[in-house]
This record gives sequence, structure tokens and C-alpha cells, in this order.
Amino acid sequence: MTTPRKLHIKSYGCQMNVYDAQRMVDTLAGEGFVETASADDADLVILNTCHIREKASEKVYSELGRLRVAKEEAARQGREMKIAVAGCVAQAEGEEIVHRAPTVDIVVGPQSYHHLPELLKRAKANGRALETEFPIEDKFGFLPQPKPDAIRARGISAFVTVQEGCDKFCTFCVVPYTRGAEVSRPVAKIVDDVMQLTENGVREITLIGQNVNAYHGEGPDGRAWSLGKLLQRLADIPDVKRLRYSTSHPRDVDDSLIAAHRNLPELMPFVHLPVQSGSDRILAAMNRKHTADDYRRVIDRFRAARQDIAFSSDFIVGFPGETREEFSATLALVTQIGYAAAYSFKYSPRPGTPAAEMQETVSATEMDERLGRLQDLIDSQQSAFNRAAIGTTVDVLFERAARNPGQIVGRTPYLQPAHVMASPDIIGQILPVRIDSLERYSLKGELATPSAPDTVSQTIGA
Repeated sequence: MTTPRKLHIKSYGCQMNVYDAQRMVDTLAGEGFVETASADDADLVILNTCHIREKASEKVYSELGRLRVAKEEAARQGREMKIAVAGCVAQAEGEEIVHRAPTVDIVVGPQSYHHLPELLKRAKANGRALETEFPIEDKFGFLPQPKPDAIRARGISAFVTVQEGCDKFCTFCVVPYTRGAEVSRPVAKIVDDVMQLTENGVREITLIGQNVNAYHGEGPDGRAWSLGKLLQRLADIPDVKRLRYSTSHPRDVDDSLIAAHRNLPELMPFVHLPVQSGSDRILAAMNRKHTADDYRRVIDRFRAARQDIAFSSDFIVGFPGETREEFSATLALVTQIGYAAAYSFKYSPRPGTPAAEMQETVSATEMDERLGRLQDLIDSQQSAFNRAAIGTTVDVLFERAARNPGQIVGRTPYLQPAHVMASPDIIGQILPVRIDSLERYSLKGELATPSAPDTVSQTIGA
């Protein structure tokens, strides 16, 4: 028998990269690769990169420096190690990666990783392979389906890509340049993926896309379906117990999505809706195409549909030209909305984006001070949201054994980790849990009976 080759993938950044990494594993399984947790003993190491976060490229090159040492050690042992850089940094920098890190054998963009088997052959024959063009064909038509054992090993929650790319062209963002224009997958293909997942134990599906609520895939009736209509179809699949989606744009929240939140108990009442700033002038400079009041009205539409709905968001502080008054408008927006969680970052320029050419920079000291104030406010809101769960009974989808012996951990509808002492038999089930304490960001409690008279829904104030 041929000895399996070992594959190690390190992913950075977004949920899409987590999904892409799994599909790379599925693609390379046919080439005899099995996953390993260590890069040192791998035959192929893939860095699945993200270009969104600060200093993303530098982190990749730093990791490549460490991998060069591991590759040299493998050669001394008479073993060949291949190194690939995939994802958005690969798409953005292409040949520059090979120039700066000659140890790299393969550079492949996020739309071309279905070509990995062929790229491995090219690298073996020619010493190196690079593919960062946007392919004409849809990669999803060429990706193999994950094997049942692989699905079961990944747990009871799964990501499913329904849309890729973005047409919004926010001035700070590289996604339109690294992921390309918006493309939506056909409804039938998504339904097939979800049905295969649920047949192998998955109970929670998160639909993902760079701009997921711009989804407009072809439905079985030949018409373009909205995200809301797609969610309605997926909710009809018997073993789908929970549905989520991420990441959304405020301009693409239509009535069908609001109706889905009103009508589908499977759709969780937790929405990630990035706003980035509370200042209209800064939003215009970012090319966000919405105002702060537009955003507030979208939030109001969600809350009118479901009173128990909660939100998370993204914020950038120190965007070029942001004044103290404009930053204060962001604090005011956060205070008014009230978030269950949020992600906040200092602005950092991305080469090739319009914002990178803007000259009105905010000092590093000022950015640090603003980020600290914003994060303190967000943390206080998240803590208050979590404390509100104490004394209530919430439904928890149990996922796996926790670190502490005898504990099982799951997640509430709001993605809060919840721990109970229980048998592993409850993994994959949704059960009511009486929350009695809070440990940092995790809830702790006891299993409650489904007929408990004190079962209530956790809510967040408007």
C-alpha cells in the first residue's frame, strides 16, 4: 500500500478561509493526502492567507521563514516538503511572494485551489507553479464532495459558501481585487451540499459569503433567488436545526430576509451587520453607500420582526481624516444600538485600495486611544448581554466535550459558549439549559427539562 502523504494547512482570517481549507483537504484527499496537526512532518504545507487584517503579509512572510527551516531539515532527512501559499495574499501579491520567499513552491489564488493537484504536478516538473488569475470556470463545479467520515469528524456545525466576491468597492477593502466580482451559487447545488452534510450528522449550517445577503443564485424556477428565499428552502430540510449567515451589508437587507427572521424558527436571531463608522462623512469616504441613519433603520426593521434579535458588527477607527467628533459619532451609534459583540480595528492601508492614497492620516497614538475607548464600550455591552442570560433558560446546541472532565460545551442562539456537566450523548442535540453563572465570555449552567415552566428567551434591549 502507498504510504499516505501528510498535509498541514494553516488558515488566517475569515470564515471563508476555514471553509476553503476544508475543501482543499477534500480536493487533496484524492491525491493521497491526510491531514496532520504539525507542519514539521508534513509533505505539503499550505498557508491559507487573509489580506484583511493589519500586517497580514508580514505574518505570512514570517511564517514562511520558519517553514524554510523546516523544509531544509526535511531535506536533510531525505524527505521532500512542498510549501504553498493560497488565499487572498497569494492573489494580491503573486510573483512577489516567490521573489521574497524562494522556498515557496506553489502560489494559488482563492478562486483556483481546485487546481491544486495539477499545480503540484507542475511544481514537481518545473520547480514552481503559480496561478492567480481568475479562472473562467466555477471552482465549485470541480471540487469533490467531502467524504462522510470527514464531515462527521468536523462536527455538528458547518459552513457552506453560497456567494463569493464583492461589488461594493469600499475604499479600504481588498476583497473585490482578491476575490473578484460577486458570484452566487445555484440553489440546487447549495441544497445538495446541505443535504449531504445533514445526512452525516451536521445540525447547524452557516451560509457564508463576502457579501452574503447580496446572494442572487439561480433557483429551480429559473429565477434569481434572494438570501431570504434560500433560507426558507433550507429550513425545509428535516435535519437542519439551526441556520445562520455571514457577512452582511446594510444596503442588501431586503424584505425577504426580514421575513425569514420573522417566520423561520431555524434562523438564529443573531446578525453580524458591519457598519464601520457612525460618521456620515467617513462612511462616504469609505464608499459604504449608506448613512448612519440608514443603518439604524435597518436595525429597526430587524427588531420589528424579532424582538429577541441581537447584533454584532465591525468598526474601523482612525480612517484617514477621521476627527474626534466623527469618532464620537461612532461611540454614539454603538451606545444607541447596543451590541452583543463586535470586532474593532485600527485602520491600516491596503496597497492598491483608494484609501491607501489618502493623505489625512490619524496618528498612531490617537488611533490607540480611540480603539481603547471603543473596545471598552463594546466589552461593557457584551458583558451586560451575557449577564442578562443568568437566571434564564436558553436552548443550547451541544457540540463537543469541553476541556474540563465531564463538561460538554455548546452554543446558544447568540453563539455564546455554554458549559454543562453531562454525558457526551447530548452532543448534536438542542437542549434547554438553566444558566446560573458567567465565566469570562462563557455561560455555565445545568440541563433543564424541556417542560420547565421558567423557560424564557433571552432578549437584548432596543
